[in-house]
Amino acid sequence: MNILGLGIRPPPQAAGNPAVTPELLASCCARYSRSNKGIDAILASIDKSDPDRSVDSIFRFVDYGHASIAGMTGGIAMVIDGCSMFLAYKLFELAQLADGQESSTRYIKLDASSLPDARDVGIPEPLAEEWKACLALAFEIYRESYATLSRAAEETPAIVRIPAGADAKVAERLRKNYALDRCRYLIPFATRTNAALVMNARAWGETVKQLDSLPLPEAHACAQGLRRELAKFVPRLIRHSDPDEASIFQAKFAVDAAIGRIRRAGVPSVHLADECALGVENGFPWFFPSNQAIGDAFAGKSGRYNAVGPAVRRVMVRASWNNMAIAELRDLNRHRTGFRQSPLVPVGFYLPPGVAHEKLAAFLSAQRSLVAKLAARETGGGAYVYGLLLGTQVEFEHSTHLDKFIYEIELRTGLGAHFRYAEHLTAAYRELVKRLPELIPYVNIGTAEPE
Repeated sequence: MNILGLGIRPPPQAAGNPAVTPELLASCCARYSRSNKGIDAILASIDKSDPDRSVDSIFRFVDYGHASIAGMTGGIAMVIDGCSMFLAYKLFELAQLADGQESSTRYIKLDASSLPDARDVGIPEPLAEEWKACLALAFEIYRESYATLSRAAEETPAIVRIPAGADAKVAERLRKNYALDRCRYLIPFATRTNAALVMNARAWGETVKQLDSLPLPEAHACAQGLRRELAKFVPRLIRHSDPDEASIFQAKFAVDAAIGRIRRAGVPSVHLADECALGVENGFPWFFPSNQAIGDAFAGKSGRYNAVGPAVRRVMVRASWNNMAIAELRDLNRHRTGFRQSPLVPVGFYLPPGVAHEKLAAFLSAQRSLVAKLAARETGGGAYVYGLLLGTQVEFEHSTHLDKFIYEIELRTGLGAHFRYAEHLTAAYRELVKRLPELIPYVNIGTAEPE
């Protein structure tokens, strides 16, 4: 795993503007609240030959708690090459305020060389060879399934739904998407990926604390690497990123609960039928009622990036799916707003129609046995997650404001969206308009065609 922080320098057109380090930015903004002299006077007091001394001086002068200052460092970019897909998922789950991206299975074909070393992810030594062989077989079936689906797309172009008039490059990309989108459910969750996240020092400190609280060697190694890089940007503020009693308890509770469920219920590997539950909280207090009609909240809106009014923004939504495949979870988990959570307990296994292989049934039986063995070992520390596949179905919940959820619905059912996203968000849309039918004219539900 390679972790690197990326610094930002002013563009040429801002060459004459003041330039500060992240901690100097935070300290100057903190001092701003105790001075009425303006930013020029504050910047003039800084010793440009020794900015660290100026930071320490201002921090002592302001005498604030670290959290309020750490939020004013601006975006600090960290790239994490070669972490597992699980760890990337966990980073985005913990970093609820991060902007970021992860390598896409839609554009990258993967193979067994992408698997990490068993020791690096905490696989118990007695199970290391079984784990490696099982996941290598997953990639073999993935590769052969991709070839089969690609041939089908070539031989029967209608199944890809290539739009009329598409040029050769677009047609080829859509054929690749068709095959990669369907065979990706066989990819192991342990597969190495790359992730990039941008957030301020406050959010980084909390994320690293939670990450380091997980009982997994990969999480500890990542936390250590992030601290090393963040210390180059915010050495004073990252000192507050060590695990505490609360973070350790919550991390252990989540792992123990998941392992307990697996031990009791086993590891199902048949498709669990779709269910979606959705709750809406739209009761306004008598002293602060909504003074806007729903139609007025959408006035002037022509796309999902347009603003909507308070009649919608004040409403809360909690959507829960019973069987989200990890393949979809990876992306839906990156919606920044609200709170996202999954116990990562297998409840079924999803494969789309058209994916078949002579070794599939035997492989899924072996994979189910492997996960059960990993969960059965007291020393596993939650390493069972490295035996899951992107087709593993788990429960997932997202709570947010209604305007943000409408954006998610329109994005994940819109043109070019993955077909399975569209199914899950269409189900949520149907539940939403049962409760708020006045939304029907204003939500642009899509069909995700073509892929």
